[in-house]
Amino acid sequence: MEETVWAMNHLIQQGKVLYWGTSEWSAQEVQEAIMVARMNHLIPPSMEQPQYSMLVRQKVEVDFFKIFRDYGLGTTIWSPLGSGVLTGKYNKGIPDGSRLTLADMQWIREKLLTDENVAKVIRMEKIAADLNVSMANLALAWCLKNPNVSTVITGATKLSQLKENLKAMDALPLLTDEVIDAIELILDNKPVRPTF
Repeated sequence: MEETVWAMNHLIQQGKVLYWGTSEWSAQEVQEAIMVARMNHLIPPSMEQPQYSMLVRQKVEVDFFKIFRDYGLGTTIWSPLGSGVLTGKYNKGIPDGSRLTLADMQWIREKLLTDENVAKVIRMEKIAADLNVSMANLALAWCLKNPNVSTVITGATKLSQLKENLKAMDALPLLTDEVIDAIELILDNKPVRPTF
């Protein structure tokens, strides 16, 4: 860890990078990097790149909570659409030519494309329709609503998807407490934060 923190600090001092961050590190590893930086008067990581979506919540909402609170660490989340599951395009099976037809995507099919998750998406489509937004925009706006989400990597593979995903900013103000509560009832997966 010391070598990593020193190396990143040298790159910043040389003007080769402005900041540095981590990707899929544990909260313990990020905490260690911050402590090494503090002990040696170096620049700590400024962000973490975790997976985060309506379907994958533990790391961002619980594991990193104290680090966000105490150090102001930012995030650049990936897979906010649950590899497409939260768009609704898999509600009736896996379409030909989609990402989940690829052999190396088996883990996603097993982990995210479950009957339970598809049922949740189908129920949430009613909320999206009532708000007059797409399911993808509802899912992206939900991620953006989290104050610890700094940046969202949408994972769009087509220009049309990117243009659609950018509309999530318009959906964000529609996510009132009442709407969030309705989403939480459907998701039924809010992680429990320890009382510390």
